[in-house]
Amino acid sequence: MILSAPPRATAVRRGPMLAVLLTGQVMASMDGSIVSVSAQSISEDLHAGGTAIQLVVSGYLLTVGVLLVTCARIGDVVGQRRAFLLGLGWFTGASLLCGLAPDVGVLVLARVAQAVGAALLTPQIFSLIQTHWEGVARRRAIGLYSMVLALGVALGQVVGGLVVSADLLGLSWRPVFLINVPIGVIALAVGPRLLPASPEDRRARLDPGGVALLTAAMAAITVPLIFGRDLGGPLWVWISLACGAALSVAFVRHETRARHPLLDLASVRPSGVKPGLAACWTVMGCYTVFLLTLTLHLQTALGYSPLQAGLAFVPYALGFGALSLSWTRYPPGLRRVLPIVGPIAFAAGAGLLVLLCRDQWRPVVAVPLLLLAGAGHAAGYSPLIARITMLVEPRLASAISALNATGPVLAGVTAVAGLGSVYFAAPSSSDGLLRVVVAVIVLLAGGALCALRVVLNGRSADSPATP
Repeated sequence: MILSAPPRATAVRRGPMLAVLLTGQVMASMDGSIVSVSAQSISEDLHAGGTAIQLVVSGYLLTVGVLLVTCARIGDVVGQRRAFLLGLGWFTGASLLCGLAPDVGVLVLARVAQAVGAALLTPQIFSLIQTHWEGVARRRAIGLYSMVLALGVALGQVVGGLVVSADLLGLSWRPVFLINVPIGVIALAVGPRLLPASPEDRRARLDPGGVALLTAAMAAITVPLIFGRDLGGPLWVWISLACGAALSVAFVRHETRARHPLLDLASVRPSGVKPGLAACWTVMGCYTVFLLTLTLHLQTALGYSPLQAGLAFVPYALGFGALSLSWTRYPPGLRRVLPIVGPIAFAAGAGLLVLLCRDQWRPVVAVPLLLLAGAGHAAGYSPLIARITMLVEPRLASAISALNATGPVLAGVTAVAGLGSVYFAAPSSSDGLLRVVVAVIVLLAGGALCALRVVLNGRSADSPATP
């Protein structure tokens, strides 16, 4: 049985609708990294200690990771359009509170509130794209979405460095948050007119048991991954991770019996979905740790300022953006193998860059290698996530959106915790970066193998899923 086509945005509204959705995504993505550049200024201005600054920086990521799946389900219950606008409004208000925070305690609470808004709005974006676009238009929308999702992190570093360096109106770090306010207000003003109605599913319900189990599991996993290394890896870190694994198993078992599952596991049953998600998460995790360790190396070993280190990634962004915007025009045969070739190209660019430029930055060598790595990253993510959406029924849009949003967060946190420890344990920044990139190359090879499984599955990415 062929599924009926999902409701679509009209051609007139499709572009402006996507602009509103991606505006919300870029705000949420940037704020995951923009604060790291301004951490020193915040510490000096608010007389905050290291623990408080760690909460300001990492509390956002922790809260987002814990809440994403639940918030994706909320989109089913109240309607994805309404959930997106509520999340955007919440995020904008919390950004204002961050910018006006009189002390670090208020700033930490405001950052958590900001993360709640981000967790509510971000999964609705992918769900709305999957519901209102199809065919070539969907692939192009996903290409733009992927570009914003991945590059928001790097863009956050650049924007954060520019804003702090400019010291706008003598406000130091505060404009880092306040810039979200006018952007959010404009998006909220036009959003209700541009986003098509998505009425709530009256059959959908939140599963309290599933929410409790998943929240506890995610907290038990992410808290030690984020804070464990700085605390020296005490025993409670390993106990917490073990509890998180046990709670995750309990959650999966609960979901198979739940009347209204929080995460419909039918979304991962089609052949190719699980290895495809694994490949996407691997590429995104490798990107996160590569970005972090190379940025640290540029600053600590080569003497770059935070802004200069952020700008060094511009070629990577250009490579990623160019391929994200162009891959939909490639012949079908080439599109099919991009998810396999992409991680290999990413690994080659990153590996050669570190071998040739880690002791002396040579722009004539670094720029083309960063372009290659960025294009490989895009090739390993955008075409594959587009293929996955074609394998999943439209009614499961929120479930696949939750997995697509949560997986990269967990992959990034895990990669930074594990490979970050490798970097800091090395005798020098140069040695640490080399060890990290060797591990990244191995992981990307595994991602390419997962993508190969999807390609060999033999189902066309252009064919709709069947029940």
